[in-house]
Amino acid sequence: MTPRPDGRPSRAEIWVLGAAGLATFFGLWAALSGFGFVSPRFLPSPAAVAMRGIFLLAHPFAGASLPVHVLSSLGRYGLGFLLGACVGVPLGLLMGWYRLLDDIVTPIFDALRFVAPIAWVPFAALWFGTGIGGPVMVIFAGAFPPCLINAYRGARFVDKKFLEAARTLGAGNLRIIVEVLLPASVPSIVAGLRVGAGLGWQSLVGAELIVASSGVGYMMVQGQSAVSTTTVLSGMVAIGIVGYLVDLVLREIQTATQRRRGLA
Repeated sequence: MTPRPDGRPSRAEIWVLGAAGLATFFGLWAALSGFGFVSPRFLPSPAAVAMRGIFLLAHPFAGASLPVHVLSSLGRYGLGFLLGACVGVPLGLLMGWYRLLDDIVTPIFDALRFVAPIAWVPFAALWFGTGIGGPVMVIFAGAFPPCLINAYRGARFVDKKFLEAARTLGAGNLRIIVEVLLPASVPSIVAGLRVGAGLGWQSLVGAELIVASSGVGYMMVQGQSAVSTTTVLSGMVAIGIVGYLVDLVLREIQTATQRRRGLA
């Protein structure tokens, strides 16, 4: 493969390398299962998992088919991620502009952000049981910190010339935040949303393992109880595909934003 003049591989080369990586992964998986290195009960073949996944698309397991479980998970995820973004981004911008607010919030935030989202699961279960509030709270705990941190960094590193020009023209604090800080921080905010989306999706699955009565995580727990490894792996594949699609959308938004700003 011949690299482009800038040294980066072309899109076609990236696809070929990705396909080679996937082929190697599934080849090793099939070999471990097919040649008896691992019992098929604990590591079924890729074909068996694919057949089980196709079956679950139309047949209920743990109360619903796989698409219904996925939609249930996406509903919780959407609420938790939206809440994390709607709180984290504005708060980060305000902390980047108001030093007093930064001094007040930072010690609390620094203490809480190192608590892993999965650690909130028992607390969420005590508060909300198996209702929607528990998973939403855990997703919020995963998505909120990256949204706040990146918005804060974006606001703090805005070119001082823009701020001075806005002040010279008589702009007040609110107008500076909305018309200067926010637009200048968009690339950093989008990067934070992408990270937060990934952490939120991972947090959702952890929450559903304990504090949910539907969703992909719940389906996997029921599969474990029934010693159905193919069901558990089908759920894992569904989680990976949905997470990849969410990241792909945000990656395209991030690339478009950077291109518009001349950063890509």
